[in-house]
Amino acid sequence: MNLRTIKKDIEFVTNEFLCDCLTFSEYSQGKKDEQVKELVNQALVLADTTFCKVNDYPVEGTKAYFKEVNKNLYEGFDALYQKLSELTK
Repeated sequence: MNLRTIKKDIEFVTNEFLCDCLTFSEYSQGKKDEQVKELVNQALVLADTTFCKVNDYPVEGTKAYFKEVNKNLYEGFDALYQKLSELTK
């Protein structure tokens, strides 16, 4: 795993989640817009903090560090997708 790949993953996962939020918002006809806005804000904060972690990596042990950052990214977005799924009920 390298720096470029992780940055692309962050952008891709964030964009996909934002698209899913917008799609849900359109289909729910604005009934749950506040909850969706909160999820969008959480996603942007997660992406921003992950970018900060990626840009401030340690000199030694980068492979393990990037692996942990990537794991945290996907776990964070998995939790956000769970919250978005709860809104559909």
